[in-house]
Amino acid sequence: MKLFQQMLVAPAVLGLLATGVNAAELNINGVSDYAASADQVTSVSQFSDVYPTDWAYQALAGLVETYGCVAGYPNGTFRGNRAMTRYEAAAILNACLDRVTEVTDELRRLMAEFESELAILKGRVDGLEAKVGELKATQFSTTTKLKGKSTFILGAVDSEGAPATGGEAVTFQYDTRIGLKTSFTGEDLLFTRIRVGNNDGDVFAEGLTKLDTAGKDGDTLELDRLYYKFPVSDEITAVVGPLARNTEILGMKPTAYTVKTLNMFGGQFGAGNVYNKSTGSLVGAAWKQSVEKGEPRLSASLSYVAEEGDESDAGILTGESEGSVLTQIGYGTKKWGAAFAYRYGQCGSSQGTGLAGGAACSAIQGLNVDSNNFAINGFWKPEETGAIPSISAGYGFSNYEGVAVESTASWMVGFQWDKVLDSKHAFAVAFGAPNYVVNQAGNDPEAAEIAWEAALKLKMGRFTVIPAVFYLPEQTQGAADDSQFGGVVQTVFKF
Repeated sequence: MKLFQQMLVAPAVLGLLATGVNAAELNINGVSDYAASADQVTSVSQFSDVYPTDWAYQALAGLVETYGCVAGYPNGTFRGNRAMTRYEAAAILNACLDRVTEVTDELRRLMAEFESELAILKGRVDGLEAKVGELKATQFSTTTKLKGKSTFILGAVDSEGAPATGGEAVTFQYDTRIGLKTSFTGEDLLFTRIRVGNNDGDVFAEGLTKLDTAGKDGDTLELDRLYYKFPVSDEITAVVGPLARNTEILGMKPTAYTVKTLNMFGGQFGAGNVYNKSTGSLVGAAWKQSVEKGEPRLSASLSYVAEEGDESDAGILTGESEGSVLTQIGYGTKKWGAAFAYRYGQCGSSQGTGLAGGAACSAIQGLNVDSNNFAINGFWKPEETGAIPSISAGYGFSNYEGVAVESTASWMVGFQWDKVLDSKHAFAVAFGAPNYVVNQAGNDPEAAEIAWEAALKLKMGRFTVIPAVFYLPEQTQGAADDSQFGGVVQTVFKF
């Protein structure tokens, strides 16, 4: 008998032998009756005198139902409070040992039958252990994951008259990002991102033709993000960093439009005056209500960014910080949602595709050109992807102090089919009005004109190809720019 079997059986045997029953108390007929009923009981509930409240109920149930080596008497009783004879103990012990022997013999048979398969598995496990050991010895970090993304950008923009931004030649550019995600507790995140690109010229890097992918230029490797995000409580997350974007700490992302081409549609949700992607020294926090999975929840966020750039030496929380204060309140699920947001922009802060900020501030020396910016966004996704697309919409409104243009607005509506014809590809169409003048001192405002884009996202295994076309109307942003028609193919590699 195996050692572990002996260890299991020994306590029971000692207990049985310690009952002090002598030969005179032996009831041979009772033992015969007990032995004769050895296969009559398959459930402990068949014993009429055993109850769930009995102290040994679970132990008896295990022996009867799991091992099948305990029987009762022909009258359906177990007589648990009665002293046991040595013959009865021998009968129970013999039955249990027979079951253990059966199991052991079956295991031996199976091991012999699958001997070759077990040998193969053992070899594979040994090989995996060796590979794991090698990975541990050469791994980059025990706490850090590295992810990369390279985008090839091939396209051109055609203008009616003189090009409003950049030239009309076909350009071939790139953008590469390497992100390091580090966690020290499993719940926090130290995010570091290095970025390099050659988005030189203004074709896809500035103005309304700016792509969501547009970033660094000059083929210069630069630190692009550096911030630390950590939980304050079960519902509150905080973020702080010397180089972060105000959209890093939103309570919710208020859109389902994720096939991104032009920054004004996919990147800024149609409200670039608020979701302006202001980047610099950041501190913020987000609260998300704890609810059951699938239930709608309320969220709120607040952040402050002092923009990086030429005025970064002005410090933070000063009148010259070019700061942005962004707050958002949202409600919804992953299938639908709505959000209201407000951003206060100091003189010189980025205005997305708006009129004020940046150049407007520096051109008007000594004049306080601040802005109050509002946005309302919503989205809805169908229960099942197919013929019905997801719908996203956004509206932004801004008012300024100390400039001729008193207020501007923008809006967008986007439709996205996540699985075109039951494939893994996606198709997206968006239209809307870029920032247009609503109220201008001494002049009539410009009428809103419609811009649009259409893109197809083709998932090609290890990489993604996104061909897109877009149109920008005349007189956008309150100026008589020529209308523009463009096309671009973005090829995205992730590693």
